[in-house]
Amino acid sequence: IVQGPPGLQGTPGPAGARGLPGVEGPMGPKGLKGDKGDLGRTGDPGLNGQKGDQGEQGVCECTDGADGNDGRPGENGAKGDKGDTGPMGIQGPMGLKGNMGNMGLTGQPGPCTSAIQSAFSACINQSFPMENLPVPFQHIFTNKQGHFNPSSGIYTAPVNGTYVFSFHLAVADKTLKVGLFHNFYPVVKSTETTDHSTTSQTVVLHLKMGDRVWLQVKDGTTNGMYTDRESSTHDFHMSPP
Repeated sequence: IVQGPPGLQGTPGPAGARGLPGVEGPMGPKGLKGDKGDLGRTGDPGLNGQKGDQGEQGVCECTDGADGNDGRPGENGAKGDKGDTGPMGIQGPMGLKGNMGNMGLTGQPGPCTSAIQSAFSACINQSFPMENLPVPFQHIFTNKQGHFNPSSGIYTAPVNGTYVFSFHLAVADKTLKVGLFHNFYPVVKSTETTDHSTTSQTVVLHLKMGDRVWLQVKDGTTNGMYTDRESSTHDFHMSPP
């Protein structure tokens, strides 16, 4: 049989199914250097490093530098130990005189002693004595033992014992307010307001050795204690009980 000539090309057939992926080819050659990238974001802060060792002390060679500003006060240090007692200070000046204290309690009776006589009698020689001071009785009638001081007007007890004091005073021109004082404490007070009159008192006191007794007027308007040639009642005396 003889083969005839090829026929006309037929119409294309329908598309076939998708083939399987091909095998990965070999790595290609290294590409060219790319352009510079954008600036990256700021990194996170790192952790604190360890404290370094103290460096050597620097040597100051400057001579004309300006003074620096005062530094800030440092923190309070730990409480120190108690220091040694310092030397005694210089004695201060004497203070003012204090107020008179209250009268103390009566002490125990002292030891028995031999009998001691003590008596005096005196009168004033000047009218209207100074206020707030013991009245002086400078005209002495008797003061054998010397226990009464006529210039100061103060009697000082020589021993513990019982004493009797009396005063007889003339009053003129002013009111008289007089007190019998025992160690700065008035034990008897007398007031006489009648002009050209008299006042008298007698008192028994238990005194200790060294106790003092005197008469004293209140102030300059009530010191009407008076004496003249016609007046004899202006005396102060003490006699044994």
